[in-house]
Amino acid sequence: MSLYSIDKLINETRRLATEFKRTTGTVLPVSGEIARYDVSRHLDLTLCDDNNCGYDAIGNEQRKGQRVQIKSRVIGDAVKSSHRIGQLNVNGEWDVVILSLMDNKFEPLEMYQASREEILEATSKSNSTRSKRGAISVTKFMIIGQLVWTKERGLEHLSRCG
Repeated sequence: MSLYSIDKLINETRRLATEFKRTTGTVLPVSGEIARYDVSRHLDLTLCDDNNCGYDAIGNEQRKGQRVQIKSRVIGDAVKSSHRIGQLNVNGEWDVVILSLMDNKFEPLEMYQASREEILEATSKSNSTRSKRGAISVTKFMIIGQLVWTKERGLEHLSRCG
């Protein structure tokens, strides 16, 4: 049994990462783990223990059985055209990708979901070598995906489920 709850550890990680960025101007590479926690909690997912399975979580309820790859990006106050998400594992066994956009304090602002088909179609249409390797801009992801959670309103109605 752990001395600290995961909630306390994640909140302390947010605080330390925020202070580190404010002090040094660089970002600690913790946004992915924070996003995994936030997305699983807000969207009712079960995180996978196996880091090599090609996805991060399995859906419950509304996303029951869906294999979910989770991505994150700290965007601060606004999405810039240069913001990109980390490379997607296009060969992995996943069904949907959920992107968590965070503020400068590593708190979630919005979450978007895109299906495997939408992601693969978007990356195949691009002439960019980056896109062919599974990299995509935050703006492009927001266009092809669906808003599924916001800080202000919580869960959004999911009109399509990947």
